[in-house]
Amino acid sequence: MKNEKPKITLKSQAEIEKMKKAGHIAALVLDTIKKEIKSGMTTKQIDQMAEKIILENQASCSFKGFGGFPAATCISINEEVVHGIPTNRVIKDGDLVGIDVGVYFLGYHSDTAVTIGVGEISENKQKLLDITQEALKNGIAATKSGVCLGDVQAAIQTTIESAGFGVIRDLSGHGVGTQLQEPPSIPNFGRKGTGLILKEGMTIALEPMVSTGDYHVKIKADGWAIVTADGSLSAHFEHTIAVTKKGAEILTQL
Repeated sequence: MKNEKPKITLKSQAEIEKMKKAGHIAALVLDTIKKEIKSGMTTKQIDQMAEKIILENQASCSFKGFGGFPAATCISINEEVVHGIPTNRVIKDGDLVGIDVGVYFLGYHSDTAVTIGVGEISENKQKLLDITQEALKNGIAATKSGVCLGDVQAAIQTTIESAGFGVIRDLSGHGVGTQLQEPPSIPNFGRKGTGLILKEGMTIALEPMVSTGDYHVKIKADGWAIVTADGSLSAHFEHTIAVTKKGAEILTQL
């Protein structure tokens, strides 16, 4: 018997409301960390803070145990793009710290990420953060029922490359719902007028991953953290959104 191709699930308004509650908890985690993070903390301390908030809200950590991942959050620093495992590594002034969190609540997942500059950061690092965040904003602005997914991908790619940065090509956004990662896969590059047509009720995670150098990546010896192959700096921002007739509704916000 052949494996059937996984189908994209359309969510009802009631399901989207549940995802929004999961998203609110995830947003609360990131908002708290943004206020508390400082030089001298370890990535494990940040992870413990995140897990405490998730559990206090009667939710579960989407990432913990997913594919064997050992923590509640992925914390990636400087040249690490995504999937960094929290450890006793100490955060320093000038570090770019990417924090990716998933929350499971009422049967649905949410997935969101930010990259934070700790203490004083250089002008180039700030530009990297600004452009990555702008790419996410522009991707969300291009999202609505009836448009091609390629239009969204092109909006993200154009924002990044016109600023002189690299689009990480081996990693993608994805659908979100009862599973943490659902179809479709959403690369951060593409051509307008191509790809599937977005429909009302789709719930997707857009997550531009950007480097100051080349787009090639490699996996560290721990088997999880993905780093830029040339050692250049990286940033990552992500929101889970719902596709509506009018546009995109951000589900991972306070």
